[in-house]
Amino acid sequence: MRILALLILIIPAAAQDPAVAHFHHIHLNSTDPAAAIDFYTSKFDCEKAKFAGQDAVRTQKSWILFNRVSTPPPSDIVSSIWHFGWGAEDMPSVYKKQLEMGTKFQTPIADISDLVGKPTGSFYYAYVDGPDHAVIELNTAPHHRLGHLHLLSQDPIAAGQWYKKYFGIAGYIGARTGRIYRGMHVEPLASLNMDNINIVIFPVEYARDAMPDLWKERKDFESTKNHVVDHIAFSVDNVAQTLDRLRKAGVKTDGDFVEGPDHIRIELVQ
Repeated sequence: MRILALLILIIPAAAQDPAVAHFHHIHLNSTDPAAAIDFYTSKFDCEKAKFAGQDAVRTQKSWILFNRVSTPPPSDIVSSIWHFGWGAEDMPSVYKKQLEMGTKFQTPIADISDLVGKPTGSFYYAYVDGPDHAVIELNTAPHHRLGHLHLLSQDPIAAGQWYKKYFGIAGYIGARTGRIYRGMHVEPLASLNMDNINIVIFPVEYARDAMPDLWKERKDFESTKNHVVDHIAFSVDNVAQTLDRLRKAGVKTDGDFVEGPDHIRIELVQ
């Protein structure tokens, strides 16, 4: 079952009933939005576009938007948003091309085929050091688009159930059974699919394993607000009605923003 669960990381879910929300955008804080837009559009499958009159990045069915900030935003992994990433059909070739383009990596290419129960040489990943040190993953996939958002959670199962309950997002929600892979906790796990975006949720123990100095005294996640990835956004048919429904269910709201699991900020747009 663990192998089947992890395969959901790279295989889209089967068709489900229509969700009550759609993935709309990732919103970044940036000291130089113009340079960041040039970075994303020159290195990944996306294009320059305008959203609400502002320069932005269009990524097939969703957006990357930017807030200009005067000082570099925090990029340490102490909020629940870990990274987002693009797929690569031939990861070794893409990695080589990125190096030739001068792309800097926080983590070089690594073969983790055994993580998903595949033969050696089947599944690779690497972490790009993006603008303002945003973590951007490249990983083996049957596409080369923006494909996933990776979150961390105190309780991935409860977090997955929250997204399913309030926004109808379908996917895999595992059992509360731990699994350690190469010294890192990779389960419990939830893996949900929202339009083009696979939302993967790992346990906080992964951060404690990988970044012990950051997490030695830390008890909880910080809000994503003001971090390099400030928030994500879902589009809904009626923002006011959705906010009213969520407030009545006890979900914290602030204007058009919802506080999701582990203090993630979620903007609702219509």
